[in-house]
Amino acid sequence: MSEPREQPAFAAGGWSSSGAMERDLELTDADFTRIRELIYRRAGIVLAEHKREMVYSRLAKRLRHYGLTRFGDYLARLERQPEAREWEAFTNALTTNLTAFFREAHHFPLLAEHVRSRPGPIRIWSAAASTGEEPYSIAMTLAETLGSRAGEARVVGTDIDTEALARARAGIYPLEQVHKLEEARTRRFFQRGTGRQAGLARVRPDLRAMVELEPLNLLAPGWPLKGPFDAIFCRNVMIYFDKATQARILERFAPLLKPDGLLFAGHSENFSYITKAFRLRGQTVYTLA
Repeated sequence: MSEPREQPAFAAGGWSSSGAMERDLELTDADFTRIRELIYRRAGIVLAEHKREMVYSRLAKRLRHYGLTRFGDYLARLERQPEAREWEAFTNALTTNLTAFFREAHHFPLLAEHVRSRPGPIRIWSAAASTGEEPYSIAMTLAETLGSRAGEARVVGTDIDTEALARARAGIYPLEQVHKLEEARTRRFFQRGTGRQAGLARVRPDLRAMVELEPLNLLAPGWPLKGPFDAIFCRNVMIYFDKATQARILERFAPLLKPDGLLFAGHSENFSYITKAFRLRGQTVYTLA
């Protein structure tokens, strides 16, 4: 799971002479409160009061899909069908996805140093895989570091957003995004699109084979994956959870990490005062306490 999904270029609805958006769908204070409660229960995401316009713009498409004009009717429809697939669309719409290849670049040399001399197959968990840039960056680092051993390494990427995971599985990205990488990496790990695929680049099959991508809700009572992992990346996700939720997730990470494994956090996240399970090693990297 990654920070906010890109907004449409033009918001739905017109604009008044005062500059305020003229909404064609009804979103009451009570509706917004219900949305905040539902996404918290479903995904642990804490939506602040100032996110109202974002909520409106992201969920408006779902209302129009069903021909509805009131958010209250859409929410009632959701709550009548607790197992409906629409919950997935609701969660996807409110999930944040801002990522890039080798984001927070200082983590990857640390990862390389950590895995270089470790015995046995290396396993890394990317707990907020989003559209795939993070797990593929991890896989590139392993391929560059481990040499012939890289074929045994595995990166498990999970995310609550199924639409983002579908893009990650495809492994296709705009060429300008890939060109931000060093030329050697671009040539080694990507195929350039031609014809109808011009302007795009695809992750090469050998790199994609190192990455397993599966849906996972960090709030789910059970996680369908087994440790231990040499490292866990959970970056820029915890900032969307409250402290109690952060503590529960961190405590569940601990038994899935090898005794000398590393937990990588985002630049604005500090776990030192949330749990006693981890201690800060430095540069937003943690080890088991």
